[in-house]
Amino acid sequence: MNGKTLVAYFSASGTTARVAKQIADATGADLYEIRPAELYTEADLDWTNKSSRSTLEMKDKDCRPAIAEPVDDMPQYDTVFLGFPVWWYVEPRIVDSFLDSYDLSGKTIVPFATSGGSGIDKAENKMRAEHPRAKWAKGRLLNGGDADAWAKDVIGD
Repeated sequence: MNGKTLVAYFSASGTTARVAKQIADATGADLYEIRPAELYTEADLDWTNKSSRSTLEMKDKDCRPAIAEPVDDMPQYDTVFLGFPVWWYVEPRIVDSFLDSYDLSGKTIVPFATSGGSGIDKAENKMRAEHPRAKWAKGRLLNGGDADAWAKDVIGD
């Protein structure tokens, strides 16, 4: 792939952040954290609580939590690795906020996820359907140590 590359990620516990940094280091990409304007507390992330913030957000398919700060000069990027933990079988709503914030036409989006037990397929299909003007590369669940080699292979290094 040609042009500048960005690794954009949301990480609630640090797991996705570690993988995103590996990908950025391996590819020479810029790194951007999708940070919520209102940070999540431990109570917010309690998926067993039916009234926790994360549960309520995920129940509302139209929910778009505010992001703390935008990407500087998004048009300069041709390829965006997009990382997130899998929540309720899909990407967290703040990732939808990110995707909805930019014109992704012609950009190659490469999703990657971390998860304790869910796959990436449902999230990938959902994002592709909602953002058809982007070029979607096949995503990957990256819980192990193969992020470097996979990312280099994706960009053709």
